[in-house]
Amino acid sequence: MGKRVIVGMSGGVDSSVAAYLLKRQGYEVIGVTMQIWQDESAACVERRGGCCGLSAVDDARRVAGILGIPYYVMNFRREFQSSVIDYFVREYEAGRTPNPCIACNRFVKWESLLTKSLALGADAIATGHYAKVVRLPGGRRTLHVSAGDERTSKDQTYALYSLTQDQLAHTLMPCGDYTKSEIRRIAAEAGLPVASKPDSEEICFVPDGDYAGFIERETGRKSRPGHFVDTEGRVLGEHRGIIHYTVGQRRGLGIAFGRRMFVREIRPETNEIVLADNDSLFADRVLVHDVRFMAVPELREPMGVKAKIRYNHRAAPAVIEPAGDGNVMLTFREKQRAVTPGQAAVFYRDGYLIGGGTI
Repeated sequence: MGKRVIVGMSGGVDSSVAAYLLKRQGYEVIGVTMQIWQDESAACVERRGGCCGLSAVDDARRVAGILGIPYYVMNFRREFQSSVIDYFVREYEAGRTPNPCIACNRFVKWESLLTKSLALGADAIATGHYAKVVRLPGGRRTLHVSAGDERTSKDQTYALYSLTQDQLAHTLMPCGDYTKSEIRRIAAEAGLPVASKPDSEEICFVPDGDYAGFIERETGRKSRPGHFVDTEGRVLGEHRGIIHYTVGQRRGLGIAFGRRMFVREIRPETNEIVLADNDSLFADRVLVHDVRFMAVPELREPMGVKAKIRYNHRAAPAVIEPAGDGNVMLTFREKQRAVTPGQAAVFYRDGYLIGGGTI
């Protein structure tokens, strides 16, 4: 791999340390922040450590100055709107729960940033993700979970399952060899001003966490109320609109039942939300589509794996097998709670990322 690397700098400690580590290793490092916010007023709201707002540019520029590397802001507004925001809105309106970080990684951070970086003469891009790019004996590249055990690791491979072999061949992830506490220590020792900057916990373009409000502002229309129903179809009450809910949700239903009730299913075709008790939320079989494989070129026979069905889900033993039309049937050894349409199911074996797709 060549020596000129463009580092996607979000203004946070992880990408800042990634730039620092690569420069220390002798790479020619160029820092880039992707301008993805849609208007300046919205960006000004974000002041809490996210990767989309004006504070990200301020912090990234300061770090680049300390490291003595060139720094630029590249405009990816159009790509972010079409590939992330529009997708986010469509999925919620269709009764599914999207993962915008996966879409951003796939279509903006790699497809767009990498293409532009290579055109500008870079040999690779680098990010602050906690993951390890590895090459297997057969020549394929994949990701391995980051350093540390489940308690100390900040592994982010779940959101990166859709990267292609060519993208992996032009990607560096130096933070994957460290735990979060080690990264903060390195930043402090290097004198980087973001060493103690808090992580962003919300979706970057919805900093207040009000997804439904964002969707209504984005579309210019209010979500249509409908009925809560039980599994037998009996009406239990009225909901505020399907974009306000996700599978497994208990809080914020806006109605009391005298017992704990959870969202089991969202039916956009009838504008109904099915409520049930907690036990009904468990399932052991999951159909996964739009599957992309990484460690293997394809799946021809059943394979034992560990699988995650959301970012903070502890990977559980399962079997994946071909299900026709490019789909995969994922069968867990034990039932899992709140399998959610629209989220990703990601498969691992011995710490290596096998592949993943959409539930």
